[in-house]
Amino acid sequence: MVRVDLSGRVAVVTGGSRGLGREMCRAFAAAGADVVVASRKLEPCEEFAAELRDTYGTKSIGLACHVGDWASIDDLVRKVYEVFPRVDILVNNAGMSPVYDSESAVTEALFDKVLAVNLKGPFRLTALVGERMVADGVSGSIINVSSMAAVNPYGPTVPYAAAKAGLNTMTVAYSRRLGPTVRVNAIMAGPFATDISRHWDMSVIEEQVARHSLGRVGRPEEIVGTALYLASDASSFTTGAIIPVNGGEA
Repeated sequence: MVRVDLSGRVAVVTGGSRGLGREMCRAFAAAGADVVVASRKLEPCEEFAAELRDTYGTKSIGLACHVGDWASIDDLVRKVYEVFPRVDILVNNAGMSPVYDSESAVTEALFDKVLAVNLKGPFRLTALVGERMVADGVSGSIINVSSMAAVNPYGPTVPYAAAKAGLNTMTVAYSRRLGPTVRVNAIMAGPFATDISRHWDMSVIEEQVARHSLGRVGRPEEIVGTALYLASDASSFTTGAIIPVNGGEA
């Protein structure tokens, strides 16, 4: 693991109770940060936050938030600032990519839900936390977790790919809106073996990753190095960047 010091900083991670978000929460806590674990279900967030406190001695908490719902996001931000005087790191990690049979079978409700979770939610959360960072004079870091589907879509991922492409554009736009106080970057992730990968058609994935330079899917902990870099002062001159972490995806 990359060794960085995040002591005294507060990190908020959506989708933080599992998958890539869980690994980032753990890495931030290990580096000394207090962590807000946010996800749709409260109990797993609270359980993981307690684990972080017990393991790393952090002041970490779990909060429920449905990132596709603006009222829920507003409530999350209110609760975070009731506990912590500032937020230094925001990771927009929560996302969803439901499987469907054909594009014509995608309902309006499903389309709206995919865009709400992957794009609308990060827009609102970045607006609220980013503007508060600027007002508080916090040299903050906002990290959006995007996907290679944004630039290399394949399979039944059209709404998801469109949302992640929008997230990439939003990353650059917010880096200009919130700079120079706040840095905004994105990790454009390739395939990682998380709990979500249980729903993949592995024959398609294996054919795809065989063309990658590393020839395999990523392990969740392999997101950590880039996340720590972007969260820390090591990336003090990096903003508006879309960084692929994809095993050399072709």
